[in-house]
Amino acid sequence: MIGIVDYNMGNLRSVYNAFEKIGKKVSIVKEASKLKGYDKIILPGVGAFGDAMSSLKESGMKEAVLEFADSKKPLLGICLGMQLLFNKSYEFGENKGLGLIEGEVVEFDKSKFSTRLKVPHMGWNEIFIQKNSPLLNEIDDETYLYFVHSFHATCAEEFIVAKTTYGYDFPSVVQKENIFGFQPHPEKSHENGLKILKNFIQL
Repeated sequence: MIGIVDYNMGNLRSVYNAFEKIGKKVSIVKEASKLKGYDKIILPGVGAFGDAMSSLKESGMKEAVLEFADSKKPLLGICLGMQLLFNKSYEFGENKGLGLIEGEVVEFDKSKFSTRLKVPHMGWNEIFIQKNSPLLNEIDDETYLYFVHSFHATCAEEFIVAKTTYGYDFPSVVQKENIFGFQPHPEKSHENGLKILKNFIQL
């Protein structure tokens, strides 16, 4: 059983539809107390980091997600959901995250861009695989996935599964034990994205 965490922040319906497309029944979970009954969960999200953390706290989902992570069952954060896995973000001030992976979330530093690039980073871009991960089974190095974001994670190399270049390199896929994070949107990345979701089913 796979549960998609509903904390009133965005793209859960597109994630739900992607699983439906590959023939996997998933559930949208609104009650924090029910989260522990699932084998795997997905933390989606589109929007501001601080608002997302407030919503998680108010709904009781914050503690439920942390408890789920401690159970060592697979947890996948997508886009904003990935960013929430880290210690803190500097989006609209400093906001504390879930702290499941050591690191921070920062705005793209346009002073490091050698050419004029627009922020948000939006559209198709490559992932450069740094190490093996079960979520990237049968995904080739330099595969293009779909991105929409203005902030990105910074963390130790030990957690980085893949990097992407937009002005400079940033972590686009991360993993710490049973905790996985994707900055791109698998649910919007056509066949390769669906393959990633199939890999998550197989964990």
